[in-house]
Amino acid sequence: MEKKEYTLALLVSNKPDVLARVSGVLGGRGYNIETLCVDATLDPAYSKIILTTIQDKATIGKIEKQLIRLIDVHKVTDLTKVEAVSREMMLVRMKLSDTNKGHLALIIDTFNGRVITMNGDHCVMEITGDRAIIEKAVASLKPLGIDDMARTGIVSLERQID
Repeated sequence: MEKKEYTLALLVSNKPDVLARVSGVLGGRGYNIETLCVDATLDPAYSKIILTTIQDKATIGKIEKQLIRLIDVHKVTDLTKVEAVSREMMLVRMKLSDTNKGHLALIIDTFNGRVITMNGDHCVMEITGDRAIIEKAVASLKPLGIDDMARTGIVSLERQID
């Protein structure tokens, strides 16, 4: 079967060890979590976990069934099956030089990024977009010398269709 990336949203109790049990369901069966993002919801009793994994259709069905059986997992939604908005945010620290400043400004403009901090020889910029945009930004910045970077992983929210 063909493998593809799936995005799952889990509504879970906001308690210690819930994330460990969720990741254990996947890791214990040899499934990799590609990205993971967790935060409390508007109701502090619950957290939302957004994770991505590369699987085939049959395996993702098994994963969903295994996850919903966990105590403290209240809902599992496959956001790949519904209309959803997905984004990722990246922070990148770059060394500044006379030769790369003009290129950096162009890249920041092209990807609707913004400079968060700048001192004499370094800057930290933020770029937000879907995975394809983030990957293109990384490819554009690499030749200019990325000093360090951090990515959030995918955050995703189902669209409401009226």
